[in-house]
Amino acid sequence: MVMWLADPFEALGELQRALDSFRESNWLQSTPSGTGPYPPLNVFRKGDDFVVVTEVPGIKKSDLEVQVKENTIRIAGAKSVEYSDNASLHRRERSAGRFDRTVTIPVQIDADRVKAEYRDGILALFLARAEEDKPRSIKIA
Repeated sequence: MVMWLADPFEALGELQRALDSFRESNWLQSTPSGTGPYPPLNVFRKGDDFVVVTEVPGIKKSDLEVQVKENTIRIAGAKSVEYSDNASLHRRERSAGRFDRTVTIPVQIDADRVKAEYRDGILALFLARAEEDKPRSIKIA
């Protein structure tokens, strides 16, 4: 009985091509164009309520839009990078453009009690849990 074994060099070549393709893709790239996880954020639970802290440096408060519906938070806006007319751009790493990020919270939010604070490029959203979503204790008779 003859047994054929796969060529280990060919398998390594296929792995290298797959890794190169993965590395060259932009699926992990963070940009304000909505294709990546921008703006970066953290979500914390504080008792029954939640806090969302978002980094939006260089963005004016007037260029931010926050919407709340049921258990979904939407943060949208635009980031602009301006240069003087006589500047010659040598390297560009600061990206600009529109962004739109939606986050789902595991509880219903009371939109009337949401508070937003913006300071030094940090947006903090204080999300109050809706009363009708809070668990109720039932007395057993």
